[in-house]
Amino acid sequence: MDIPNNANLILKALCESGYEAYLVGGCVRDFLMNRPCNDFDITTSAKPLEIEEALNRKGIRYFETGLKHGTVTAVIDGEAFEITTYRTDGEYLDARHPESVEFVTDLSDDLSRRDFTVNALAYNEHDGIVDKFGGIDDIKNGIIRTVGNPDKRFNEDALRIMRALRFASTLGFEIENETAVSVHKNAELLKNISSERIYSELMKLLLGVNCEKILLEFKDVIGVIIPELIPCFSCEQNTKWHLYDVYTHIVKSVECCENKDYLRLAVLLHDIGKPQCKTTDSKGVDHFFGHPQKSVEIASQVLRRLKVSREYTKKVLKLIEIHDKKISPTGESVKFWLRTLGEDLFFDFMDIKLADMKSHNLQFAGESLVLFEKIKRLANDIISNNEPYRICDLAIGGNELVELGYRNAEIKNELERLIVDVSKNPTLNSKEVLIQIAKKDRS
Repeated sequence: MDIPNNANLILKALCESGYEAYLVGGCVRDFLMNRPCNDFDITTSAKPLEIEEALNRKGIRYFETGLKHGTVTAVIDGEAFEITTYRTDGEYLDARHPESVEFVTDLSDDLSRRDFTVNALAYNEHDGIVDKFGGIDDIKNGIIRTVGNPDKRFNEDALRIMRALRFASTLGFEIENETAVSVHKNAELLKNISSERIYSELMKLLLGVNCEKILLEFKDVIGVIIPELIPCFSCEQNTKWHLYDVYTHIVKSVECCENKDYLRLAVLLHDIGKPQCKTTDSKGVDHFFGHPQKSVEIASQVLRRLKVSREYTKKVLKLIEIHDKKISPTGESVKFWLRTLGEDLFFDFMDIKLADMKSHNLQFAGESLVLFEKIKRLANDIISNNEPYRICDLAIGGNELVELGYRNAEIKNELERLIVDVSKNPTLNSKEVLIQIAKKDRS
């Protein structure tokens, strides 16, 4: 294993002071999977104060980030490394944190407390990879399995339920049967976990290569963390445009979506209001009039509970609000939406429409996919050719309008009228022409 220089300095500092020290967990797993890794955690037989003494001898800075649990954080060249003493955990009373820890001297005891076999791996140059629980085989076979009894592991720390789903999604693994049964059985324990932790794991899950499979197989777990989605599980869509119930359609849309976390979160929630808006006509055809606005109302509650940032909340709610809006493959229509949304959100708008449509019945929706791709190309052409579509692109501004007698809100209103005209006909965008138009508008 190619150990980064700074991590190696810490390992050597501990070993030269007479202690065992290993890289542990995800970095070893990622090395075996030939995946990039940015976090290098270290476990050692040294007690916290002994860790500090070893680091002091080598002039390595550190912070006491969790002495109670045996953790010291070393910092070299701005890079942080968590160093944790071998330990076993005491009783868990809150389904999240041990009430106490006991420092031990055997690496095997420390590895035995970890969540999944693929994370219960250690490495140093002297011993190579230490695998006490079959983690290497589980990596080869693409399996997520708890270390020991899964019920015990999940009752100790319920966040491990979400981590199981997240690892299965991001690594493209299957959750081993006994572990999967326990995930379903213990899903309600997630109600004990903070919203911030749930949200962090959910966002990583949504970006995974195995996202669709996990969201469908473990929808009961998703229902615990986002109960507002539960009505979607059984909400059929009896219309020629759809092949799936609302939840399956949502999940397949997520899978089809660009790999941006906030965009996938928007897709996950974009039809959450459909069950409340469902009506069935005399021919047995279902309709969902007004569902974007209802979805915004429900999604806002979900985002608030998950403590999503203001920036992401604003984007997600806007995308949900407009996901069903009409857009035509004309310069005027595309420029209107570019002006209204800005370039970044415009392309997110198109991506959410594409993802949504890809999970429709393509026998009827196929033409829309071609249309949306055409619109994206048209938007790129407008931008690359510097065609005017924003007020700031106009050949005149507020100062010229003031000279013509415009005041206060009149200025903004006239600029908006002018950019609409120029969007339709870019040849109008000269100072002389626009001044003449503005004079005429004021007369």
